[in-house]
Amino acid sequence: MDTFHIVLDLAGTFVFALSGGMAAVKHRLDIFGVLVLSFAAANSGGITRDVMIGATPAAALSDWRYVAVSLLAGLLTFYCYPFINRLSGSVLIFDAAGLALFAVTGATKALAYHLGPVPAALLGMLTGIGGGMARDILITEVPVVLRAELYAVTALAGSTVVVVADGLHLSSAAAATVGAALCFGLRFLAIRYRWRLPVANGE
Repeated sequence: MDTFHIVLDLAGTFVFALSGGMAAVKHRLDIFGVLVLSFAAANSGGITRDVMIGATPAAALSDWRYVAVSLLAGLLTFYCYPFINRLSGSVLIFDAAGLALFAVTGATKALAYHLGPVPAALLGMLTGIGGGMARDILITEVPVVLRAELYAVTALAGSTVVVVADGLHLSSAAAATVGAALCFGLRFLAIRYRWRLPVANGE
């Protein structure tokens, strides 16, 4: 990936790590637990994507910047939680930002490894939702993707923009920007207005 997409990937890593750290602090984990949850939330989706497309060793394990950004975000949430909590309003905002950034960079990297449009869009979605799933499982909660307002669908929408733009030979940077904005906007609106898919009736 070019510099622009690497910056997006690192930005996604940072905001997802913040969401992991905030969830850890809310569950009163110690500093090691906060750092572990920050790293898991920030990198699980990317590691899964890289393994599936054969980009090994995964960037999160071979590039020191991903580890550094994850640990920095974890330390910030541990020591500055009240400030960050006021700044974000909710862990869901950071989660939405990470979801958007990872969805577009995941699809971009999948395309760079010559995957077809459908697998690339799906891998973009997986990259976006993987970190949140890992975070929620580690704190023994049902993953947001399975229970909350529109989540995976928004990631799929963002990654699809990237894939369609690639097929039309449009600017990848512009496609990533539009795709991330679409994903974040849909997720934000879903949180605000409680849009969700039909829920199973177990009665």
